[in-house]
Amino acid sequence: MKVLVITGSAHKNGTTAYLTEQFIKGAEEAGNEVWRFDAAYKNVHPCIACEKCHDGTVGCVFKDDMQELNPHLIEADAIVFVSPIYYYDINAQLKAVIDRFYANDAVLHGNKKAVLMVTMADDNLETANGALETFKGMTKYLEWDIAGTVVGVNCMTPDMLKDTDYPKQAYELGKAL
Repeated sequence: MKVLVITGSAHKNGTTAYLTEQFIKGAEEAGNEVWRFDAAYKNVHPCIACEKCHDGTVGCVFKDDMQELNPHLIEADAIVFVSPIYYYDINAQLKAVIDRFYANDAVLHGNKKAVLMVTMADDNLETANGALETFKGMTKYLEWDIAGTVVGVNCMTPDMLKDTDYPKQAYELGKAL
């Protein structure tokens, strides 16, 4: 299975980076081919809904790092979204990538699995509701099967995360794909 992991955090050694590593470890051990795209370190212009991608002549007007991601996005059997929760939802870096899915909308529907993994400092699951609802709505629209979620609460630092079972959940989720 081809697995695309898209991360949003700018913290190379942060909580979501650690979850991502654990997920990838499990996925690769299960024989999956994993490709990772760290959105925070890429040049991804926000979608402006200019519709040029749908007129059949130009594709997306922005020639940025989405050109690197798009072939993997289209070929992937599973897409994994990983983000910190900063303010009740996935972060802007990941959201910019998701908005740019619009240019590939026709070929993205159906036959994919999706995973969402988030971490946050808050100890209240309500704080992740925006991310969870966005994920559910997007997967429903795209007709993707939700393969699982990991919601890491009270995980402000990697050390706090490592004292939980969230890394094991991420590893097992990767292995189960």
